[in-house]
Amino acid sequence: MKVILLQYVYKTGVAGEVVNVADGYARNFLIPRGIAKAATKGALKSHQKLTAQVDARRNALDNQLNEIAHRINGVELIFERRASPTGTLYGSVTTQEVADALLAKTGDDINRRRISQQALRELGEFEVTVRLGNEISPTLSVIIVREGETEEYLRLREAAAEGETVDIVDMEVVEGLPEIEAEADSEVPETEEEVSAEEEAATPATEEEPAAESE
Repeated sequence: MKVILLQYVYKTGVAGEVVNVADGYARNFLIPRGIAKAATKGALKSHQKLTAQVDARRNALDNQLNEIAHRINGVELIFERRASPTGTLYGSVTTQEVADALLAKTGDDINRRRISQQALRELGEFEVTVRLGNEISPTLSVIIVREGETEEYLRLREAAAEGETVDIVDMEVVEGLPEIEAEADSEVPETEEEVSAEEEAATPATEEEPAAESE
């Protein structure tokens, strides 16, 4: 079904774009919530002004996402957790906690679904990819240490010589590079229904139309 978007929808388009979406998605979600309207001949004719602004809106959105991507790329987030002697956490570090920590550190409100669907359950250093919906996918450096060991970790890291690193499980300096665990293969909702449902529950600044694009 063809609809005219009235606001930005993740992986679908920006306000003013005419897009094809599933009939049920349009009739049961987009149209009832005022996010889009059916692309009838009359609607298309009366909507020409907004449609003419699509390129400007998309460029503004891409610029905003690129700025966010560059700002958060490489940001380090340290969490303290109780863990077993082998490094397994008694609990986990959730994607919502990562999103909250990122917001506190940078002021960028990223929906947890853009980060990952997998919680972290071991001590260590992790590269966590953030998917913003544009061509750039920044990564966060998430470090998990035992409760009360953040200062010791930072001290040892500062004291480590070139070629040395900190074994977070045993909290000691060792030779060699740490094994960084990547989350590149973690899945992110791809269907329009999944994305829109979670956006309704927790919509960040990056998923709304930028201020410059607001009607």
